Amino acid sequence: MTLTADDVRKIAHLARLGIQQDDVESYAQDLSGILALMQQMGETNADNVAPMAHPLDQSQRLRADNVTEVNNRDNFQAIAPQTEAGLYLVPKVIE
Repeated sequence: MTLTADDVRKIAHLARLGIQQDDVESYAQDLSGILALMQQMGETNADNVAPMAHPLDQSQRLRADNVTEVNNRDNFQAIAPQTEAGLYLVPKVIE
């Protein structure tokens, strides 16, 4: 698909982008190249290709799941306006 200068101006207007008139032809060529690449990629047969979560075979480093803070729930609930069975009670805001 080849974009014309008018197409680029319409796209820029719809996207609320300010493009200099001198750059319109350059944008038209660049966008046409991108669309041609996307069309080429869409025509590629990927039936035997397994989906990947990431293109590199890496594992994520995770930290140990250790408790790092003291449990202050009882102290916080002691100063809360209303609590019940370990829960904070709040006024109803949706009818």
